[in-house]
Amino acid sequence: MTRVSRNFGDTVQKEARPAVSADVIFASSRFPNYKIGANNQIVNAKGDPKVLSMKEVVARETTLLLDQQNRLSVRDLANKFEKGLAAAAKLSEEARLREAASLEKHVLLKKLRDALESLKGCVAGRNKDDVVQAIAMVEALAVQLTQREGELIQEKAEVKKLATFLKQASEDAKKLVDNERAFARAEIENARAAVQRVEEALQEREQMSRASGKQDLEELMEEVQEARRIKMLHQPSKVMDMEHELRALRIQLAEKSKHSLLLLKELARSKRVGGNLSNLYELDGAEILGSYLRIKPCSDISPELSKCSIQWYRISSEGGKKELISGASKSVYAPEPFDVGRILQVEIIYDGELIILTTAGAIDPAAGLGNYVEALVRKHDVEFNVIVTQMNGEDHPSESIHALHVGKMRMKLCKGNAILSKEYYSSSMQLCGVRGGGNAAAQALFWQAKKEFSVVLAFESERERNAAIMLGRRFAFDCNIMLAGPDDRASLET
Repeated sequence: MTRVSRNFGDTVQKEARPAVSADVIFASSRFPNYKIGANNQIVNAKGDPKVLSMKEVVARETTLLLDQQNRLSVRDLANKFEKGLAAAAKLSEEARLREAASLEKHVLLKKLRDALESLKGCVAGRNKDDVVQAIAMVEALAVQLTQREGELIQEKAEVKKLATFLKQASEDAKKLVDNERAFARAEIENARAAVQRVEEALQEREQMSRASGKQDLEELMEEVQEARRIKMLHQPSKVMDMEHELRALRIQLAEKSKHSLLLLKELARSKRVGGNLSNLYELDGAEILGSYLRIKPCSDISPELSKCSIQWYRISSEGGKKELISGASKSVYAPEPFDVGRILQVEIIYDGELIILTTAGAIDPAAGLGNYVEALVRKHDVEFNVIVTQMNGEDHPSESIHALHVGKMRMKLCKGNAILSKEYYSSSMQLCGVRGGGNAAAQALFWQAKKEFSVVLAFESERERNAAIMLGRRFAFDCNIMLAGPDDRASLET
């Protein structure tokens, strides 16, 4: 330790100390931590890692504000900006206090340097070296204070810039909050107006529904009263009595029709000429489409029909033109749709004698067949279940179900997925009822698809057989084809 003489102390006390300049600026409010290293160099001590500088604090707050800007609401963002503005004002105040403290430090260093300079002239030897070393340390400390002052000025500028930014952001946030509040109020008013309009519409609709409901109720009451009046006029017992009377009249009419038919047959029989052979046979069966006519012997002396030659004809009810029915040479003949409205005649030749039998009137159409066919015409393709009894003139032993398709452009016969024949309507195609064949003739038809293929098909009922013939001829006529049986096309054209 250096010892200071008493005279040195007296000299220090007697000398005057000059004043420190007022332009000295201190960068910190506390005296810095430092130590003397090798070669008498001042080394800054490491700061406390837990204590952050003002610049780092400002940077961290700015980063946090920018990160939270996207996920904060407008009001929260405004509050955050206001807090940041308050923090910036606080930091500015702290910077001002630190600036004052830095000024005080510069004043103290100036005074210390002046004291050491005055002390330098009063000491000698080793003490003088110590004073020189102390002066160097003071000057180095002054340089550090000046550097810290520059950093403080820069931080102060940044703090002011941040404060300005935060203030502007706070004002913008307030404007945004006001705009959002105004927009929200406008939306609320629009929603209230919409709700009011909906309520008014509902009330108006409810009033209209009440009025219409009341009107409908009145109309319903009027209809009920009218129904009661009609019910009083037409009692169920009277309706049932009328139905029974109509049924009885229909039965009587059918009996009268049969009786008149028998009388017509007797009259025709009485008008025949040709000796005793004219009373040997008669036609039996209903003269209507869907039935069949049979030559019936009238006496025991009638010759067997198998020994006679038979031929059926159709006669026009208007001009009396006689047309031969090709293939109709059996004792049984089932009328087909082409025979409706015409008189049928059969000629029986036995031992050179001619016997002529004629129906009492024209063949009548089947009841409801026309409406049934008109309903089927609307379809593009109509399917019928059939059984093939003959194929190409030979009996077909199989009784499996086949499907006959009658379409607008063609006819097709198939068994399951296998197609036996599929032909478009042409002049070589023939379609007619079976001309002979016993009691089942009324349910069978003959179809020649082409010259190499012909079949006899049995249907489930007489109605379907006649409907298939009428449909085929109707669709073929639409294709400019006259579809008929053998040798019938000439008579159709005439």
